[in-house]
Amino acid sequence: MKVRGAGPGGAGLEPGSGTGLEPGRGAGPKPGSGTGLEPGRGAGPESGSGAAAAASPQPPGGLGADGARLSGLLRKMHLFRSSSYDVRLEGAGGSLPRIQGIRWTPLLDSESSLDYGHSITQASSEKIWRAGKLLFAHLSTSRPGLIRDHKHHLRHHRQCCSGKDLVDWLLSAGVAVQTRGQAVGIGQVLVDGGVLTHVRQEWHFQDKETQFYRFAELEPSPEAGAGPRDPEELLEALGFLAQLGPDALLSMALRKPPAQRTQDELELIFEELLHIKAVAHLSNSVKRELAAVLMFEGHQRAGTVLFSQGDKATSWYIIWKGSVNVVTHGKGLVATLHEGDDFGQLALVNDAPRAATILLREDNCHFLRVDKQDFNRILKDVEANTVRLKEHGRVVLVLQKDLTGPGSGHAASARSSRYLVMAGTPEKILEHLLEFMRLDATLYDPVDTLLGDFLLTYTVFMPTSQLCRALLHHFRAEPLEGSERDKAAYSLRKRRKILRLVSQWVLLYGRLLQGDRSTTALLQNLADLASRDPQLGGLAQEQGQERRRPRALENGDGSVSPQPKARSSGIWLGSPEEPILDSTCALRAQDKVPYEIFRADHSCLVSVLPVNASVRDVLRALAPRLGRDREHVLVKVNSAGDRAVLPQDAVGVFTALGLNERLFVATLDQLGSLTPHPEQLGPHVGSSDTLDLISSKDLAGHLTDHDWNLFKSIHQVEMIHYIVGPQKFHEVATANLARVMRRFNELQFWVATELCLCPELGRRAQLLRKFIKLAAHLKEQKNLNSFFAVMFGVSNTAVTRLARTWEVTERGQRRDSGGTVGGTVGGARGAWGNWGIW
Repeated sequence: MKVRGAGPGGAGLEPGSGTGLEPGRGAGPKPGSGTGLEPGRGAGPESGSGAAAAASPQPPGGLGADGARLSGLLRKMHLFRSSSYDVRLEGAGGSLPRIQGIRWTPLLDSESSLDYGHSITQASSEKIWRAGKLLFAHLSTSRPGLIRDHKHHLRHHRQCCSGKDLVDWLLSAGVAVQTRGQAVGIGQVLVDGGVLTHVRQEWHFQDKETQFYRFAELEPSPEAGAGPRDPEELLEALGFLAQLGPDALLSMALRKPPAQRTQDELELIFEELLHIKAVAHLSNSVKRELAAVLMFEGHQRAGTVLFSQGDKATSWYIIWKGSVNVVTHGKGLVATLHEGDDFGQLALVNDAPRAATILLREDNCHFLRVDKQDFNRILKDVEANTVRLKEHGRVVLVLQKDLTGPGSGHAASARSSRYLVMAGTPEKILEHLLEFMRLDATLYDPVDTLLGDFLLTYTVFMPTSQLCRALLHHFRAEPLEGSERDKAAYSLRKRRKILRLVSQWVLLYGRLLQGDRSTTALLQNLADLASRDPQLGGLAQEQGQERRRPRALENGDGSVSPQPKARSSGIWLGSPEEPILDSTCALRAQDKVPYEIFRADHSCLVSVLPVNASVRDVLRALAPRLGRDREHVLVKVNSAGDRAVLPQDAVGVFTALGLNERLFVATLDQLGSLTPHPEQLGPHVGSSDTLDLISSKDLAGHLTDHDWNLFKSIHQVEMIHYIVGPQKFHEVATANLARVMRRFNELQFWVATELCLCPELGRRAQLLRKFIKLAAHLKEQKNLNSFFAVMFGVSNTAVTRLARTWEVTERGQRRDSGGTVGGTVGGARGAWGNWGIW
């Protein structure tokens, strides 16, 4: 896909771009752009401007007259101007898209086994040859002088070009190549396909002045010489080569001797290891060590014996492509291994002969090999300290001894387990937790993180209902072996651990557990069972006191946030209505919010629905007002007029809207006529008059208070669910996290918009100085979220082009050498990372 936008260097968290350009600098105004600002100069931003849909933030607490001004000012903050990003499919439109690789894919074609100079390729050589000829035809037309005779070290090289010149041309020719690494990848594919040849027959494409390459056919064919018949033909050819580039670079890096690999090549190999099943249980540090020693080994013919039973063990193998059969004497075929599997490590760990024979099951098998010396140095200790528990022949738990933690002292003795859980079934992971957690375990123990890690991530692999059933089963279960005294002591200890786990669970999740039937039933059952056992009654009281112990949360300015009042209830689980944090603005999945949805005629329909309502639920709620005679769809429209029909199963669409997006409901025949709502066009008058009446310090304090309320409404588990995907967790809202990210964009685009809407040069320079002072006060208050937002807003392209404004501001700063932010303006104009206030 192609993404275009004029945002501040990609700094925004939501797609968007700045507005208003310095008059006389760049192109003229485009439709929907901001107006020119400085006399005698005129320009505009990218097409399409928009405004936020967020509700106006309310200031926490009054400030008298300043409070009224702040309220009015903040009501307008979301009405900034921003251009939406233009997103198009590859090959669509008239220009060439950017091509970016995401991850490596299995290799497809055959190659000789251990030939360092032979290439690995994913597609037919004919297609690479065709793409190379098209590229050569374009090069011959646009830069005929690039291919010429060169002299280097007293040698003449006829009709060639240097690797650096070719990379430079690919970057400057407008052929969808965005980075030097991408261009080098294309060069490597051409060398692998025989389209390019090194003058000394080397197989590694290098981005250097002293490395020279020739195209295999200097005279293009008549068809290619005329250039592509269709502009999309060259686009397709470059896209094909760019997609092959990462694999070509990776395979070449693996063929190089480890000592010759560059840092970029080591990073490529490491990224590939992240997707290989055989090393998924290893830490990233071990994977990086493996990246430095892995070697490529390939074999062409099925039936080839890689090694035989009884041979001396020399290497460990990972199947990169293909499959192998495992054969033993007397039993014959015992297993078949496929891509991502490994073999050969058992003999290395035990220093024993090979226990089986490995036969290639198909042609063109590729392996990643680690030789014995490197294996012993990197992996032998890892394997020796890894325990795999099996039940009925299936691995149910993988544990690895923690060798990175403190080796002695109190911290080491505080560990609940000597092993870390690397993988396992949900039931076995819970059993391991109950077996090894301490009775005084806490969520935020910096040494023993077992309990905290489990509670934060369990929803990824274990539904809450399953956890509730398992906890209740373990609480009621009685041991089958041992004396009566031992069994009673074991049961009591295990039940205390379960009560401790549940109390920490309720402490962590709090309001998020309300409304869940399985959780409510578990809490009630455990409360009843604990009340019947006198040995658990005292513990229940302790857990209740622990749950209500005040926990001070420090604000950015050093103050302490309000804490919930302790209740007098003696039930250790506490009242289900008691919140963990006294945050009045936190959103839960079941909370209802007003959805504003527009019709094609821009009339607004408001419906109060849950935060995580699906598109299907929204349309069902609107059906009585829309009529049931025609089918309607929910559409997301941005300020540039781009429309996206939302799928029926999408959830949380209203709180996830971009800053310049609105929801529309329309029939299928109305889709083509949908236009942005007028409020998406942004304001036409700035708020510089109001800003003049408010000090930078007061404004910074207000922003910090509002940001703190938003920040403390985020639950830790939202981070997990935001990454994994809200579609999997309908019962958990990520709206609070989305609001904080949205707030960042609101603030940065508000700053840019206010500067661009200020019509007078002197007032605009004064406003710029105020925003620089505002950033300094925000940093002083440790509000880095708003600090960076203001910095990005001032560094917006539309603002940095205001040359006269910056000149006036710099002159004012030089006169005011004793100011709080003296000497920072020049750095602000160049790059925000060099600001003096940083």
